[in-house]
Amino acid sequence: MTAQPYDVVVIGAGIIGISAALKLQQKGKHVLVLDSKGVAADTSAGNAGAFAFADVIPLATPGVMRKAPKWLLDPLGPLSIRPAYALKILPWMMHFWRASWTDRYQQALTAQAQLMALSKAALERQIDSVDGQHLIRHEGQLQLYEGEAEFNAALPSWQTRKAHGVAFELLESAEAIANIQPGIDPRFTHAGFTPEWKNVVHPKVWTEHLANHFQSLGGTLTLDTVQSIELSVDHVRVVAAQRTYQAEHIVLATGAWSKTLAAQLGDRVPLDTERGYNTTLPAGAFDLKTHITFSNHGFVVTKAGEGIRVGGAVELGGLALAPNYKRSDILLAKAAQFLPSLKTDQGVQWMGFRPSMPDSLPVISYASCSKRVIYAFGHGHLGLTQSAGTAELILALVQGKMPSISVTPYRVQRFQ
Repeated sequence: MTAQPYDVVVIGAGIIGISAALKLQQKGKHVLVLDSKGVAADTSAGNAGAFAFADVIPLATPGVMRKAPKWLLDPLGPLSIRPAYALKILPWMMHFWRASWTDRYQQALTAQAQLMALSKAALERQIDSVDGQHLIRHEGQLQLYEGEAEFNAALPSWQTRKAHGVAFELLESAEAIANIQPGIDPRFTHAGFTPEWKNVVHPKVWTEHLANHFQSLGGTLTLDTVQSIELSVDHVRVVAAQRTYQAEHIVLATGAWSKTLAAQLGDRVPLDTERGYNTTLPAGAFDLKTHITFSNHGFVVTKAGEGIRVGGAVELGGLALAPNYKRSDILLAKAAQFLPSLKTDQGVQWMGFRPSMPDSLPVISYASCSKRVIYAFGHGHLGLTQSAGTAELILALVQGKMPSISVTPYRVQRFQ
């Protein structure tokens, strides 16, 4: 096998890996991206396509464990654990419980808000650098509530968003909601509207656009399956199925599949998967004006190209278990109730693996064994949202410079 010299090898061609590779290439680094399947071949293709900068609140909130048993007893509810995976997920759940304590929650909230602020500004820089404005939708987001009691229960979360600079308007009538999005069942009487919310026209198209720009600057993208990483004093060797690659630094950005390679390097990370399900309906299924979030039902309705994508929910089930597409069916049936004119035929179902850390914060960090290895994974359902900001932090770590925000909250050692 022949060693190929690069400044940086990025392992993973999802939105995080491609964004990091592009940023490094723009700063003059000779970069190779390795992926076993290709650009946006997994989770980065099937997500909701949202830049959810308003979602600063971690999943592990104080008191969340009191709600968990009710959720978990419903195998088709918004949060569930597959029985065959219950014992394996137990260590992750213990970390999740600890992350919900007030002290850890406040730390995670602050760190999430800082990364969101960086990512929001970094996205504008990224869009300009790749001439990508035509691929961005500026249509806002409606977060809907059934009745005043449900709305009032959510008010503290809106105050938290306000404290972190999120712009929104609270709506307290079905008529006000209909002015933004007609066709919603009148059971939804209250909402929060975030007008600055953005979406991409399609997540796969956006990632491919970034990858094409990376390659136009001289970056290389190769299909190969990484088997191991070998460290030496002055370089890193990436051993793959077809050949061995050599670089000064590597960036590990393989999402939910990052855990095994990190363990080879001595870092045992409580990384697991939020298995997300969706159905993409053809053009004309619904006249959607804005991204809709049914937060208390755990799903969204959004545009994907010319089609309509209905998806969400969280199933903790790892990488190996077969998909349970009854979850997609349930979400689509609910969407048809909540949007009575929605046409639900000819849909295409999908399941993807969101790489999830118990505290909702990604790992953006040097490996414990060497500063030549940099981790960039574990963004949960916020990978697209935080991709541009993560890329700027990765650039700073590769250059050995001080990042624009502290990366201490995202260090790999925080659970050790």
